[in-house]
Amino acid sequence: MKTWLLVLLLFPFTAAAQPPATRAVAITFDDLPFAAVPADDNVSLVGMTTRLLQHLQTEQVPAVGFVNEAKLYREGSPDPARVDLLRNWLKAGFELGNHTASHPSLNRVPLDIFEADLLQGETVTRPLMQGEGRTLHWFRHPYLHLGTTPEVRSAFQDFLAAHGYTVAPVTVNNSEWVFAVAYSRAQAQGDNDAAQRIGAAYVPYMDTVFARAEQQALELFGRPIPHVLVLHANALNADYFDALAAMLRQRGYRFIELGDALKDSAYASAIGYSGFNGESWLELWSRQAGLRPTQQPPVPGFVMQWAGPAANRGY
Repeated sequence: MKTWLLVLLLFPFTAAAQPPATRAVAITFDDLPFAAVPADDNVSLVGMTTRLLQHLQTEQVPAVGFVNEAKLYREGSPDPARVDLLRNWLKAGFELGNHTASHPSLNRVPLDIFEADLLQGETVTRPLMQGEGRTLHWFRHPYLHLGTTPEVRSAFQDFLAAHGYTVAPVTVNNSEWVFAVAYSRAQAQGDNDAAQRIGAAYVPYMDTVFARAEQQALELFGRPIPHVLVLHANALNADYFDALAAMLRQRGYRFIELGDALKDSAYASAIGYSGFNGESWLELWSRQAGLRPTQQPPVPGFVMQWAGPAANRGY
């Protein structure tokens, strides 16, 4: 029996009576207002943000940016220039979500501490959203750490519901952040040749990442599903998102809103509790179905060398 036919028996609500879906992807960015950049002065951050937003607008890509509000603070209070970076996302027509204030792991801190950090992470973002007539309702777990026990996961889901949040899943997890750290380090050291080599390797790597995700979806559901891609607000995407978007279009993708992606019946599938940390929903669904997820494509060695110890830290 084909693997995907076996899985359809385990996930009957996804049975392939549905017509085949065209390829679609929702784009999300974590760690706003910035992640890996060669310099974090306000002029550099404005330049990075402007380039990234221009790519998104030119390519007509909807996006949600998930904020770590601790990065807004200088000397104990929000830096107006950094708050303006978030305001620029909203003015450009994009949504903001909560990624906690200080990016803790729900697997490593007590639930009450994590929940307090989440609420601290909406201090600036919620009023900004309200000022644009929008509601803050998306949340993403840092590191994709969902909690180490079913009890913690259930209690935290109740907390999110009580505060009007919906979890933003990820189906296309990847090591984009390793490329971004390497790219920013090469730029900071003035090695433009290395930066260009790293950038040139980024989109082909992401091509293999999507091929893997597409195969996983077929094995699980017997059809394409709308994917959710996680990226970061960094110098790499500020310079290469247009090339990434072109690659995705070549693969047959159209860009959709995050909420529209989650309307697909696949996202009603239980993710269960596997005990594995930081995995995408495709990987969690695979484990729930008794399958072993395939390994992520490897990052080229020279990129890992430029990234250094940070390559083992995770985002």
